[in-house]
Amino acid sequence: MFGKNDVIPGRRLTFGITLTFVSLFLFIPLCAFVLFASGMGIEKFWSAVTDWRNVHAYGVSFFCALVAGLINAMFGLVIAWVLVRYDFRGKKIMDALIDLPFALPTAVAGIALTTLYAQNGLLGQFFYSVGIESAFSPMGITIALVFVGIPFVARSVQPVLKDLDPQLEEAANLFGTGNWTIFSRIILPELVSPLLTGFALAFARGIGEYGSVVFIAGNMPYETEIAPLMIMTKLEQFDYQSAAAIAIVMMCLSLAILLGIHGWQSRQLKRIGGVVSA
Repeated sequence: MFGKNDVIPGRRLTFGITLTFVSLFLFIPLCAFVLFASGMGIEKFWSAVTDWRNVHAYGVSFFCALVAGLINAMFGLVIAWVLVRYDFRGKKIMDALIDLPFALPTAVAGIALTTLYAQNGLLGQFFYSVGIESAFSPMGITIALVFVGIPFVARSVQPVLKDLDPQLEEAANLFGTGNWTIFSRIILPELVSPLLTGFALAFARGIGEYGSVVFIAGNMPYETEIAPLMIMTKLEQFDYQSAAAIAIVMMCLSLAILLGIHGWQSRQLKRIGGVVSA
């Protein structure tokens, strides 16, 4: 498995530490989690995960997380572009603010967003005046998920965009290539991988987000309940196995979607590599 002439000294030791760490904090807890839920039996497990209230909560969580991820992919790219390509007053402050959702407690973010987007809020009053419910609705959930997910895309794209070779764009300009063609044929292919990575991270964060969503969602049954809320409800009722069952469904669906995104990303990178080689 390991060669005699390892480039990095201590490879066996570091590999062993990695396996131990990943096992203790990822594999073993997940396996124990699944074993705990398996004690309820197949019939009870199926009844818990297929309850219509829970199924609707899955749909709300995944739909809002998907929409928020797409919005973050688009605007995260724009934000990264502005921070890398333009110089303006307050740039460092804006750059630091991008990471605020990472540092801000999620409950604080949820309360702030609810205050802003409620019917009498600073921004919500304008939405409600035209008949759009910006809080206590799927739109409110999406707003909260956009807030917590935008740093993932911006920080994934920013370093790649910063490291792009400007000579490629300069050469294209010398040949009279238009700005849109330069962006779509030279710059964008290089950003596909970080964009997908940022989208996947934002999407995964959105699926499991609870603190910033629970306040602005309204938590109305069959309307704005999210899957993490259903898990918390089961825990409060001391129905730990049902909570574990719902969590397992969320985990499996999230893993399947992330693996699908990763597979599509790998195929796209191979295709781009083949085009470049040709």
